[in-house]
Amino acid sequence: MFNLIIEKIIQLDTNLFFVLNVRTQNSVLDFLMPILTNLDYWRIPLTILVILLLIFGGKRGRIAVALLLVGITLSDQLCNSLIKPLIGRIRPCHVLENVHLLINCTGSFSFPSSHATNIFTGMIILSFIYRKLRMVLLSIAAMVAYSRIYVGVHYPLDVLGGIMLGIICAGIVIYLYKLFSRRYPRISFKTDVV
Repeated sequence: MFNLIIEKIIQLDTNLFFVLNVRTQNSVLDFLMPILTNLDYWRIPLTILVILLLIFGGKRGRIAVALLLVGITLSDQLCNSLIKPLIGRIRPCHVLENVHLLINCTGSFSFPSSHATNIFTGMIILSFIYRKLRMVLLSIAAMVAYSRIYVGVHYPLDVLGGIMLGIICAGIVIYLYKLFSRRYPRISFKTDVV
């Protein structure tokens, strides 16, 4: 019975993958999604953001950078060093035919998506610190997560699993920060009012 349920879930996941990967194809997304999903395009803007937060962000900016480092280290290690090897799911671009593949298909495991995990961890942490930017930050995270399906390297459940893991990791970091900031008020900051 359990195996039948798992098979049905995997079939639904595969069907949804083809809807999101093949049936939504268009020239605009074919151009945009490989850019959104490629970490090389994010390195310089993220480095500049970290430098600006450290130099001009004051206490809040320094706290943001510290929480991002802790959060993304946690999420990346849990995802890549623990969960992916434990689950061992093969990427769709290695096992399915007619995948609309727009980037190289790596040999690493598929579940959960580390891109989705890390981007959601980071954007939720930033949303906690900069609440006025919440919708923009979470929209960016959602687009990056969707890009992983569109370019053909992850199933929808991989992305959903990554989003859930990112939410959990961000929640842990935010919870611990709140706990420590109550005990050590010097490390607290005023959040934006929504």
